[in-house]
Amino acid sequence: MESGAAVRRFRTGSEWASSGARTERREEEKAEKRRLPRGATGSPVPRVLLREALALPLLLLFLLGLHALVHLSLRQLLFPGALSASTFNAVAARVYLEHVTGIGPRLVGSPANEVLTVNYLLEQIEQIKAASSKVHRLSVDVQRPTGTFSLDFLGGFASYYDNITNIAVKLEPRGGAQHAVLANCHFDSVANTPGASDDAVSCAVMLEVLNALSRSSETLQHAIIFLFNGAEENILQASHGFITQHPWAKLVRAFINLEAAGVGGKELVFQTGPENPWLVQAYVSAAVHPFASVTAQEVFQSGIIPSETDFRIYRDFGNIPGIDLAFIENGYIYHTKYDTPDRILTDSIQRAGDNILCVLKYLATSDKLANPSEYRHGNTVFFDIFGLFVIAYPAHVGTVMNYIVATVTILYLGKKAAQSKYGGISYMKDLLFGIGIVLLSWFTTLCMVLIIAVFVSLTGYSLSWYTHFYVSICLYGAAAVTKIILVHTLAKRWFFMNMNAHYLGELFFDVSLIVWCFGLIIFIQKGLCSAYFMSIWVLFSLLTKLGTHREFTQKGATVRFVLINLLGMFVPYLHTLYLEWAVFEMFPPILGRSGSEIPPDVVLASIIVGCTMVLSTSFVHFVYLTKSMKKTLLMLTSLSAVTLILVCSGAFFPYSSDSANPKPKRIFLQHTTRTFHDLDGNVVKRDSGIWINSFDYTGISHITPHVPEINDTVQAECEDVPFCGFPWFLPAQFFIRKNWYLPAPEALPSKPTHFRLISKEQMPWDSTRLTFEITGPSHMSLYMRAHEGVLLSSWSLGDGVPVAGFREDYFVFYSHGLQAPPWQFWIELKVNKEDLTGIIAVAVASHYLFGKDQYSPQLEALEQKLPEWIFPSSWVCTYDLFVF
Repeated sequence: MESGAAVRRFRTGSEWASSGARTERREEEKAEKRRLPRGATGSPVPRVLLREALALPLLLLFLLGLHALVHLSLRQLLFPGALSASTFNAVAARVYLEHVTGIGPRLVGSPANEVLTVNYLLEQIEQIKAASSKVHRLSVDVQRPTGTFSLDFLGGFASYYDNITNIAVKLEPRGGAQHAVLANCHFDSVANTPGASDDAVSCAVMLEVLNALSRSSETLQHAIIFLFNGAEENILQASHGFITQHPWAKLVRAFINLEAAGVGGKELVFQTGPENPWLVQAYVSAAVHPFASVTAQEVFQSGIIPSETDFRIYRDFGNIPGIDLAFIENGYIYHTKYDTPDRILTDSIQRAGDNILCVLKYLATSDKLANPSEYRHGNTVFFDIFGLFVIAYPAHVGTVMNYIVATVTILYLGKKAAQSKYGGISYMKDLLFGIGIVLLSWFTTLCMVLIIAVFVSLTGYSLSWYTHFYVSICLYGAAAVTKIILVHTLAKRWFFMNMNAHYLGELFFDVSLIVWCFGLIIFIQKGLCSAYFMSIWVLFSLLTKLGTHREFTQKGATVRFVLINLLGMFVPYLHTLYLEWAVFEMFPPILGRSGSEIPPDVVLASIIVGCTMVLSTSFVHFVYLTKSMKKTLLMLTSLSAVTLILVCSGAFFPYSSDSANPKPKRIFLQHTTRTFHDLDGNVVKRDSGIWINSFDYTGISHITPHVPEINDTVQAECEDVPFCGFPWFLPAQFFIRKNWYLPAPEALPSKPTHFRLISKEQMPWDSTRLTFEITGPSHMSLYMRAHEGVLLSSWSLGDGVPVAGFREDYFVFYSHGLQAPPWQFWIELKVNKEDLTGIIAVAVASHYLFGKDQYSPQLEALEQKLPEWIFPSSWVCTYDLFVF
């Protein structure tokens, strides 16, 4: 017995090994069974996997179908049956538009802007006044304000304006009104462009809205002030003059600003508030063709887009809530000679007019306008549904809704992880690994695509997609999708090699839920109204998961399962593509004028990767439910590789002079004469040349074959004087660090600039006050640099507190209308160091943007050499430097 027991107790090593292997296999089988989805009877589901030849076409058809719906919605400017009883006449508005743009470029101080346009607008207003209804009273006032203010925009600068023009029209009940809503447009334009979309069309719309309202027999409760401002392109000067100086400004309780960042299409509500939900609700209730997005608002207000509108002035200097609208389509020709009336569809004018008329009428009869501060409580979440209607609700309500969605999702995942059939702790570990795989795929995808973008930039083929946008999708989009699929394919094969495919498919659907839920929580914590976007993804992902659970557990990854999945995610994907259209409508044109320092391919590639991440998150589980993705990977890799080869061979030229759809390269040509004076007033340096700035990253690489004399040997150097010794028009131009200075004979304007020191006073508070006087053209830029040991403590400009910008230089923008007196200002300096050779350097750049002084023979000759796909903005200028 003892020997038998010993035999049973002591086994050979091979027996123990065999027993251990069997035990390990049993544990693996148990783990595998935990991961096998089961049907209603508890039996394992048949291992049905998707075929690649079926899964890929289904996904492509789904995305293409959604794209077609979005495209149809955005092309449909006026939906049948959506018109209100509006009496707005787009044909009449187009007549106004044609007349204003027929005047030509309208710059502050030019007769075109200050006389011809002003006279035309006043004539039309007088005709409208003569035909107005007896229930209204219409008053007209021409304002010529002078003032100064500071802005922290573009690094900070001061602005000074003198005798610029505003035309204000007040429509009110016969008995008068104590409150008013303001409608604002600007009739001036930038140099060398007729400015049809920016912003003549808005002024034409306002004229016809004024006409329609004045003829109406319906009485208004409040006044409507129509401001046609004549100096917006000069950094928002005219709106500042009105809101800080005009007596009617005290009546204004809300405003609507009409702007443009593109030519025609739909006008987007891209900014509202601050913190006035009632104003958004007014737009929601009244606008018959709504197009609005709180996401666009938060992107714009983040500063990503280096631009401002009159909205900023009314908000900051008037403390007035408002709505900012802008045309965003076809920004390629914004601020160019191609911005002509024929490119703006009559339907586009009609929809803008209907919206403005109805919203103004609604506000002018609203009880809330009398005291809007009572309704100022937080922000608003708002977004339109394909232009049919707008969903809007207070941000605090949205926060509660978002927290509910996040909590329900967390509870669902927590309950699922706690169930024994999913493996408990093992399932939680798999979820963490899955999240890691998703993040790894995103990181590696971003790195790889950015490497491609940097390579394209370094080889000199940036902006190859500028005219052919599909190139960017084939190059960067295909590469991004390839990398994401490849990472998950490798994870499936090597990291999850022993796991059931159906289990992995379910696991990664849960991973997408967690990722979206985590993003939702981050957006909530940041206080972003755009959290609604994340909430939509989380909610519909959860509903889709619940909707496909029965089909998946009973039959596996069938075609029906895929179709239910796609149907469940229809809403978030459709809304996402709708938003992405706006992104790709706005950013590519902006990247064509973003300066020489920002590689546009890197920016666009990053945007495309971000969009790919969003769109792929809820489809990643299909990689694990598909037998193989080899053919898909091969096709996508080939597409991206072939596109890269074509790009680097120069097959896609960035620019186009196609008359139907031009996409020009923008450059500045400034024939500059520079004069540098020493402390005694003697001229120590004088030169002249054509200063060339390219608006985009490609510089002059595409120009030199046509104009060989412009080459790298004439690249300008930054001198140790204010703003590098060049006549910058705006601080924003310092996005353009690479520029060229082609020697040329002097260009001598008929009315040169005169700069002189009027007085030097020692102030009681131990500072020195210098008073200067300048006479010159209507546009001048003033730059100042205090020497080491000297502090520029105060001045008579801006808000009185100097703020240094680039290289500690101070920038002041000046403009004037007609018959302005010499510009006088003073600065105060505190000297903290002895034995100084001068205490401050002051330079003034004078810009001759119109009239006989605008061009020189050399400028005209150079323009004639340029190909048609270049849009040059040209003028003569001078730069004079003085030391005091």
